[in-house]
Amino acid sequence: MTVAIGSDHGGYDLKEYIKKHLEEQNISVIDKGCYDKESCDYPIYGHAVAHSVADGEAERGIVICTTGIGISIAANKVKGIRAALCTNELMAKMTRLHNDANVLALGANIVGPGLAAAITDTFLNEDFSEGERHIRRIREMEEGI
Repeated sequence: MTVAIGSDHGGYDLKEYIKKHLEEQNISVIDKGCYDKESCDYPIYGHAVAHSVADGEAERGIVICTTGIGISIAANKVKGIRAALCTNELMAKMTRLHNDANVLALGANIVGPGLAAAITDTFLNEDFSEGERHIRRIREMEEGI
């Protein structure tokens, strides 16, 4: 699996932690920035990760900012992206099962590194249910119904 990851300055430390966590599991990681703690704008990195997933460069994406809110909104502006802000493992499991989310958003000031790693593992290891009602609902979301 290939995972694109990106953050703003507020999520930089957690991004680096999650990146190392993934690499230790032999998961290929594409780092879309930012690359230091200098103040920057989260939409740039949310869009970069989302485009990486939407264009097929990566199978899944992870975006991180201070709360996870802004960067998830930015990622969701890219066609074909279903970014989900998760604060626990159940949310990560259910968004994969029911929403086939392809980008995980994390808030660096909301979840600590250990919980973030557990959420990430759940998100990456859970498959979409392929349930008829879930497929229909995803189509409805994408069509703007």
